[in-house]
Amino acid sequence: MKADSLNIPVKTPVDYNVVKEKIKQSKLPSVGNASIREIRSLINNIEKETGFNFIRMEMGVPGLPASAIGLEAQKASIKNGITNVYPSIEGIPELKREASRFAKLFMDVTIPDYCCVPCAGSTSGSFICFLVTARLDHKRDSILFLDPGFPVHKQQLKVLGFKEKNLDVYNYRGDKLRDKLESILGEGDISTVLFSNPNNPSWICFTEKELKIIGELCTKYNVIAVEDLAYFKMDFRKEDSKPGEQPFQPSVSKYTDNYILLISSSKIFSYAGERIGMILVSEKLFNSNYPDLLRNYTSASFGHSMVYGAAYAVSAGVAHSTQYALAAMLKAVNDGEYDFVNVVKEYGRRAHIIKKIFSDNGFSFVYDKDDGVPIADGFYFTVSYPGFSGVELVEELLYYGISAISLANTGSTRSEGIRACVSMISDTQIPELKNRLKAFNENHKN
Repeated sequence: MKADSLNIPVKTPVDYNVVKEKIKQSKLPSVGNASIREIRSLINNIEKETGFNFIRMEMGVPGLPASAIGLEAQKASIKNGITNVYPSIEGIPELKREASRFAKLFMDVTIPDYCCVPCAGSTSGSFICFLVTARLDHKRDSILFLDPGFPVHKQQLKVLGFKEKNLDVYNYRGDKLRDKLESILGEGDISTVLFSNPNNPSWICFTEKELKIIGELCTKYNVIAVEDLAYFKMDFRKEDSKPGEQPFQPSVSKYTDNYILLISSSKIFSYAGERIGMILVSEKLFNSNYPDLLRNYTSASFGHSMVYGAAYAVSAGVAHSTQYALAAMLKAVNDGEYDFVNVVKEYGRRAHIIKKIFSDNGFSFVYDKDDGVPIADGFYFTVSYPGFSGVELVEELLYYGISAISLANTGSTRSEGIRACVSMISDTQIPELKNRLKAFNENHKN
């Protein structure tokens, strides 16, 4: 029985009446349709009132300590007196150099230093990209998301007033992707295709075949591919690689010159609080001219418009000390002195355990295959439960002290699903997760 079914309370781990009252006080039209931050705020209020600690799976917060390499470099830069100096918009030379090396050593892609631009987190990077790519051609007024996707990217388009199109790739994996994607790009109104790899929220990973299809079609229809690599090399099914050795991070950049890569420090270095990432633009695209850019910028040059137009307007540069931090972390990785993949593998270990607990208690996985191959265990996974929509399931789980988000806000067509993040669940919480999901299943199974 659902906790709110017929307004008859059932025995739940969290006080039924408190949860119901806090939901009412939140004034959210629908808890299941709420944003990640809104759900987080609601749960904080429930925890404050009850003293009951939730198992937090709603927000993709790093659950590992920040890299000590970055911390030491950041502190040293502050002691050296850079705090009172404005950072250059294009980024410090050390960071640009190491970002270029990183692309070559871990992706086998050549991107010159000057095409590597810092941003205040990769979410800021996507915002900057949209400000330019959506204005290259006045006839191309829409951005296509290969969904499911990060809800904030969709919010950015609403803020900017740009048109959005969506393609949930669930039923279009492998060779099926080509015809479907071409049917959309062939309409001629798409300026940009954005996707993440590995994917947030589903954790699917595009195959080389699929990336080749995306790249070839972006070239054919003169569309810009924006590839969000926030979870860089976190497909743990693949063997570890050393700098300059295979396997490289799969990327659309191998198959087109019309690409922009977004690199984040938040997950691979657990540096989320300092808000720094990188925008890596193909050399050909960076140096291309688009007359329509003159409608909004002082130059027709893509690179000039991105750096001195969009990036300047968004943040007027990225904090000096964080740039030195990221430069140091990338250098350590590039030099083979720090193996970040081995560190973040912890998320895969946790996911393997947690997914089994959900499965043992009546949940089914929603996005479960990569073109017929089981997806990796990683930062996120998606599940459903019989008799619930994803929106309903998010709210129902609150009564059991478990938080997640609905796939409804991600562009997914799988309305039954929710996204769960494993990063904040410690080993000491595993027994409690079992107990709460067992109680949920006992109250709802047929």
